This record gives sequence, C-alpha cells and structure tokens, in this order.
Amino acid sequence: AAVPVAPKEIAGELARRRHGHGRGGRQRLETDALDILSGVRHGRTLGSPIAITIPNNEWEAKYRDLMAVEGEGDPADRLTRPRPGHADLAGAMKYGFDDVRNVLERASARETAARVAIGAVCKAFLAELEIRIVSHVVRIGKVTARASGRLPAPEDLDAVDASPVRCFDEAAAAKMVAEIDRVRKARDTVGGEFEVIAYGCPPGLGSHVHYDRKLDARLALGLMSIQSVKGVGIGDGFASGARYGSAAHDEIVRREGTIMRATARAGGIEGGMSTGQPIRVRAAMKPFSSLPKALATVDLATGEDAVAIKQRTDVCAVPAGGVVGEAVVAFELANAVVEKFGGDSLPETRRNLDAFVETLP
Repeated sequence: AAVPVAPKEIAGELARRRHGHGRGGRQRLETDALDILSGVRHGRTLGSPIAITIPNNEWEAKYRDLMAVEGEGDPADRLTRPRPGHADLAGAMKYGFDDVRNVLERASARETAARVAIGAVCKAFLAELEIRIVSHVVRIGKVTARASGRLPAPEDLDAVDASPVRCFDEAAAAKMVAEIDRVRKARDTVGGEFEVIAYGCPPGLGSHVHYDRKLDARLALGLMSIQSVKGVGIGDGFASGARYGSAAHDEIVRREGTIMRATARAGGIEGGMSTGQPIRVRAAMKPFSSLPKALATVDLATGEDAVAIKQRTDVCAVPAGGVVGEAVVAFELANAVVEKFGGDSLPETRRNLDAFVETLP
C-alpha cells in the first residue's frame, strides 16, 4: 500500500513503447487509453490487486467478429500458412488447431502493452526506494554503439528517448536509422540488442541458496519471455567466456569508506544476488518473422508448399524492446525487494531497507 501511482505516468510508459524508428502501422491505431479499475485510490495503492484495462482499437474495428466467442466462423477466414520463426506452427501442432489465428493473436507482442503498464507501477514502487531503471539500444543489425562509451544514467533517459532508435551514441544512432531504412526498402526486417541498467539496488536481492530465486536467473527468464528475444547476457555476458579468470571478475576494494567493486564485469550480480553495483543486463532480439517478402512454408489445409501469411509488421522493434525490458526488469526487481524487505506498506518496506543498509560494512 501507499505507492504513488499516476495514470499519466503509466500512459507515458505505454507511449514510449509505441515509438521508435522502424515501427509499423499498428502503433498509429493504438492509443493505449488505459483505465485503472481497482487497487488505487486518490493516487496511492491500497494493497489490494491492481487491475488495469487497455483497449485494443484494432480489435473493435477488425477482429471482434473474427475472434467471436460464439458461432462457427467462416472457413474462408482461416489462416493455414504458418510463418517460419513464429509461434504459428508449433502452437497449431500443440493444440490441434486448423487455424493459426488461434495462436498468433495470443503470441503477438501486443501482449507487452500489459507488461509495460504493470512495469510502470513497479517502477513507481522502486523509485520510492531510490532504485531507477534505464535502457538503451546497443545494436541494430550490423551497427553497434561504442562499447567504451559512458552508460546512460537515469538523468539521461530523456536524451535516450529523444533518439529515434533510443541509442545513447548519437553517431551510431544515425547509422542505425539508415540501416532500418535500408532494410525497409529491401522489404525485410532487422533485429538487434538492447541493454537495461538498474541503479540504486541494495546488495542481497535474490539468493545463492535457492536456484529459482537467483536474481540473474529471474531476470533472464523475464527477458527471454519477451517476444523475439533469443539471447540474454548478465554484465559482460557471453564475452566472459573468452576471458581468463584474472580478467573476468570484479576485484573488491574499499573506497570512501565503502566496500565496492573496482570494475563492473559481473553486471551487479554475483552468486545469484545483487552486489550493490548497478545491475546491467542485455537482450538480443531476432528480426520479426512477419516479412513483406514472405518465406516458404507448408499450407496446413492442403499439405502443399506455399508462401507464409503476410501480417502487418514492424521493420524493427528493438527500441520498443528496451522499454519492455525495463518493465520486465522492474517487475523482477520489485518482487526481489518485496521478498527481502517487504511489508504491508511502502513506509514499512522503506524502514526495513534502511535498517538493512545500516548494517552493511
């Protein structure tokens, strides 16, 4: 209870998700006009479940009859040519569907609007504990941001969002825009990588005792659950596999009366627990599987070779992926905070956290 929640702040997060160079036509249709149905009164949470509804404008205009609860449906409306790289075929096989629309509607990344909304509430909770989260794009296609550049801090978030591709490296951002334009002209799609950084996390979030409570495992699970994400790295991630131990770990030092790490290779997590350093995670997104130049498939109705169905798609959604990544990280960190410091209200949780910090060497 007592967490400040403002609908305009949630709406702002949803707007960030809709933006980004390379996004498709649906973002012009959906306004994400949310409504908080329960759990908040006079701008503060009550401790009861929070329910938020976000209408889909396109559902009302196009899909209400196609996805009707009752009736038989028109066989001509069935989609039977699954897209390579999408959930279409595996989902149809799993449930015995003869229409992959039953799969693709739920598998759609539109689902992430709900996660961004809930993530905004988690961000509000974490911000009251001085934990803040920022993301930025580090790669689109073959274009990468400078590895040696300064990481964006919370105060840099507006500058990141001002970039059409949410890249903190202005020179790389211009090249990323050109890459997306080139891919669009070629009637293709392109993926990339985004990084999420959480500042202000106290040490001890997560667990070294329980495998399912390891903070890095939970963050990896959350990020891997985002549509199109195919890889997750914590800290320096996969680059650590090419190093010797003497160059892979963060030495422990005392500076200004505080025990800290000399470097940040581990990404703020060791042994499944936060170290008190900024938490840094990275996710790689594959190109979207709905292509203007559709790939080869097999028609489930005829068993013959065919061309995959064409659905409206984004050329690139990596900038939006970073916003979704922020929400996922916020959700997992909020859970970890509640597990260690949780009380029935924000003030109680704050007292528990402050008391813990006082015990640190």
